[in-house]
Amino acid sequence: MHRAADRMHKQSIRLLRRLRREDSATGLPPARASALSVLVFGGPSSLGDLAAAEQVRAPTMSRVVAAMVADGLVTREGDPEDGRAVRLRATARGVRLLQQGRARRLRAFADMLSELDDTELATVVAAADLLERVIR
Repeated sequence: MHRAADRMHKQSIRLLRRLRREDSATGLPPARASALSVLVFGGPSSLGDLAAAEQVRAPTMSRVVAAMVADGLVTREGDPEDGRAVRLRATARGVRLLQQGRARRLRAFADMLSELDDTELATVVAAADLLERVIR
């Protein structure tokens, strides 16, 4: 079991590093791309929750968010449930940028998978199903 975990961990990291090359086309530094991804695919968030998701301190996230707001990728909105709170939301431009980046990553991964025959591809799909079940 430990050997399987070690191999999956190692290959997952290698895969993400390889696919991360596609991210340079967004023109965003990695910290901004990652934070924007949380907002695009996870929905609006408070600064504190976004900082926690990105595992950084609030002042660091505040600088990242300020840059994304200046770039027109994120807006700050009042929280309808708490007038003192601010919610961060990806703009249409931010959503489009991240969706295009995700599409580039998926194309690159699909190109890698195209080297497999049908049986091997079915094995990869089955492994993905198992990983989904384990991770939940």
